[in-house]
Formats: sequence, structure tokens, C-alpha cells
Amino acid sequence: MYPRVFRLAALSLATATAALSISVASAAQSPETVAKITDRMAQQLAGPLAADADKAGLFSAVTDTVALSESGTTPKLGNAIHKAGDAVLAAKGLPATSAPILRLRLANPDTRPALARGAVPLITAEVSDDTTTLVTAYDRTGGIVRLDPVRVPTRPVFVVEVDTSAALTMGLDVIRSTLAGRGINRAVPRVTAGTGYWATKVTAVRLNDDEEPWIKGAAEIFGITTGFGLDGQVKVDTVQMPYLDYDGTTYYPNQLIVGFNAYKYNLADFVMMEDDGDTNYRDLAIALASALLTIVDAGSYIPLVDAILNAMPDSWWTDDPDYVDSWYTLSTHTNGHFTGARANGWMDLTPYWVQPL
Repeated sequence: MYPRVFRLAALSLATATAALSISVASAAQSPETVAKITDRMAQQLAGPLAADADKAGLFSAVTDTVALSESGTTPKLGNAIHKAGDAVLAAKGLPATSAPILRLRLANPDTRPALARGAVPLITAEVSDDTTTLVTAYDRTGGIVRLDPVRVPTRPVFVVEVDTSAALTMGLDVIRSTLAGRGINRAVPRVTAGTGYWATKVTAVRLNDDEEPWIKGAAEIFGITTGFGLDGQVKVDTVQMPYLDYDGTTYYPNQLIVGFNAYKYNLADFVMMEDDGDTNYRDLAIALASALLTIVDAGSYIPLVDAILNAMPDSWWTDDPDYVDSWYTLSTHTNGHFTGARANGWMDLTPYWVQPL
């Protein structure tokens, strides 16, 4: 969804070494990518499983999206969907017991009348590369049809994709539990009777325009807040920003992103990221832990954004998750209009006093 940037210089040699190690390990152990799994599913739905998909009503376009696991399927189609669903959960680092997250989306709702008249749709898979120059779709003969990524198709096209909204909710739980298992906990504001605490509230936010391919759906944005806890240890929290669907649009969430009485210093950092579909949340959490555990409180605040960015394996900078932008050294005095460090967006921030019940 959002343009990528070069990796920043390493915060320290130890951080860079840890990031490199986890990158090599992830490359050697990673399961199949989501992109490969969904592309294979698209080929099957267009070709060998097309008749089964028709029987299941997958191409009726009654709604713009349909969960593949909820469709009435034939045994052959159901088995293929089940296998693909399990593979996607593994690729995203989600528990095998998680709810299925594969779905089918009609790329252009305006083509619904054509479907009603019996038009045979093309099937494709959502790409994770924002800069793709061609979209590969499949027809009923198994043939490849190349589509323009900028021009919205006028013929029916269905996209096999991950329900990133559902995946993100589960993924953030994985990040929190994985970090906690490695000794990095959330910064939980301490509230006692009769007292409150200062927080930072986002009153408005906007991300810059880019030439987003039609094949990609709405963004799924999440934030990572970091700072030093009262015990001097690095703390990491995550926040979902479900309203931030599209760039070039201003949103007014009034959302709290930092609670300061959980931190030793009156400072915290905020990194905004996006799940385009291929994010492996478990690998992301392990990489974050490997980098952040090398940082020790030296008696003064150290920004942690660079450590987060350098924790990501190289492959994630050409795939997912996207680095959207970052805001350094937020404090209880942060008030006003702030452009992100890479100038890809801005937030209006204001102090907010959280009253106890």
C-alpha cells in the first residue's frame, strides 16, 4: 500500500548482527509464502476446480467478498480450500487452530451485472508488491491473462486474498505473546484510585498518496509503541488502526497510542506499519525481540525506531510488512501537527489526561 524505503543504518553492531542472524534463520525455515499459496489457489479455482466453485456459488457475486471456508463446497474443493487455509496460517505465523482467513473478493463491484448475465470471470491472487507492472489472472482453460495494475478491469475478476483485518487481530496477539515469552512485555499504565495518567491522542492522521494497484484492497495498519519501562527494560506495545483504510484520506480517530505513566522517561517512539497479506507475525516478533533485547537503559533515553527497522529481514523490505512511517520521542508535551520521519504521512497529536473510573 505504501512506498518502501531503504533500511536505516544499524543502531549498533549488536543490533545489526542480531537482525542478520534472524534473517538467515527465517529464510531457511520459512514456510511457503502467502503469495505463492493464493496464486496456486487462483489457478485451481479458474481451472480444475472451476465447476466445483460454480456449484458452491463462489462466483455469484451476491456480496463483494466471501470467506472460502464458509462456502458450500464439494469434497474436492473443500479439501483444496482446507489445505490452502492451513498453509496460509503457517505462512503468517498464526496458530494452526486459528479461524480460516482466505477469502474471494470481486475486484470491481461494477462488474456484478455482467456476472448475472453469465460472464465467466478471471481469477487472480492479491500481490504483495505495490510496484507490480502486470497482474496475472487465469481463465477457465488455465491460460494466463495479463491485466493492467492501474486500470480497473471492466470484466469480472475475482481475487483470492487474505482477510487481513482478521489476520491482523490474531497477529498482534501473536506478537504480544511471543515478545512476552522472550522477556519483552507491554507497557501497562498504572492507575490507582484517585489518580489518572497522561497519554498521547491522535486527533487526525493522513498518509500520502501512491499509485496503488486495483488488485489490492484496503490497508491494514498497525502501530508499534516502544520505550523504557519503569524497570528500565524495553517495552513494546501494539495498537490496531482499523480506520486507516486508504492513503490520501484524512481520518479523525481520537485514538490513544501512548500511556506515559508506564515509562521511566517522558518519551516514547511510534512506528506505523501495514500488513499487505504476507506478514509472518511470529517471525516479526522474534526479530523484534532479538534486536531490542540488545538495548540496555544507559540512564538516558535512546530512540528505538532504528532498532525496530533494522530487525526486519531484507526480504520484508520488498514484501511485507510495509514500513509506513515513524514518529520519534513523543512526550506528554507533544501537541500539534507532526510529519513522520520519512514524510509519508502526518498526525495531529495532543496530550490527553486519562481519568480513573
